[in-house]
Amino acid sequence: MRIFLIEDEPELARWVSRSLARHSGFVVEWSDDGIVADRRLSLEEFDAVVLDLGLPGMDGHAVLSRMRARDDRTPVLVLTARDSLAERVGSLHGGADDFLPKPFMIEELEARLQALIRRSRGREHPRLACGPLHYDTAAQKFSLDQQVLPLSPREHAVLRALIQRSGEPVKKQQILERVFSDDSDVNLEAIEVLIHRLRKKLTDSGVRITTMRGLGYCLEENDGDPAQP
Repeated sequence: MRIFLIEDEPELARWVSRSLARHSGFVVEWSDDGIVADRRLSLEEFDAVVLDLGLPGMDGHAVLSRMRARDDRTPVLVLTARDSLAERVGSLHGGADDFLPKPFMIEELEARLQALIRRSRGREHPRLACGPLHYDTAAQKFSLDQQVLPLSPREHAVLRALIQRSGEPVKKQQILERVFSDDSDVNLEAIEVLIHRLRKKLTDSGVRITTMRGLGYCLEENDGDPAQP
């Protein structure tokens, strides 16, 4: 999952980025300026935003207000030292989805982000299960028919990106940006190879990866038809 961290304290930002990547496999993009963050939010897609309020250029309240004015519904968790009732209520009324005061434990931040992303995907269409394939976000393991599915780290990252949006197409470029943004060895051709390997491991499993021409790859339950190459 791709998280946008907007925080002007470099030490804190580096710690959060490393910890979220290590604990839950999040890809964390970081900005320390409100104006730059607002520009990126208008152009890029993220699964969730962690937003500090005291930012240079444009404060966090303005960034959040501009997001919601664009009808950007990306979940936003406000992270700030301003731990007052008025601040919490104001942030929530302003469009924030959750609020976590500093200092905090990284485990709580990770759990709150997972919950926000699950809720944003909708309860009727669970994003961490597709037919017999399930992903345990806490253990960071896939299971197929209740058996652990052995995957390489890169296969795991690609399949996680697909199951988060099961039933919807995901472009190769989106997979690259979401899970391999800091890995210069991975390119679009490498994504194709990883998809091929995953298809082999999902053969006759009740779930498949189809190619939707011009749209990307889609993880879906197998209806009996052969998967597209």
